[in-house]
Amino acid sequence: MNKDSSSQISDEWDEYPELTQADFDRATFRIGLKPVQRKQGVAIVLDATIVEYFRGLAGEGDYQSRINDTLREAVLGLNLEERLRRIIREEIRSAN
Repeated sequence: MNKDSSSQISDEWDEYPELTQADFDRATFRIGLKPVQRKQGVAIVLDATIVEYFRGLAGEGDYQSRINDTLREAVLGLNLEERLRRIIREEIRSAN
């Protein structure tokens, strides 16, 4: 503790309960004070090879989330070359 600090540090657990996934699921997503939907359900028709590709990537996970992530990256302009460069930079930094 800093000699200028008057606060005591406690080793006891917080009095607040641990947050669970259910707590986050009940939360309202907001931008400013306005509630906003996180996702919107849509029905689209995709090539069977596209669906199989994303199912393969997801394994037992949610392939629709993989498709959503890929579409988000495309919209945000994160093309393959940029992603590879970013990954390589991160690997080089972590190796040093």
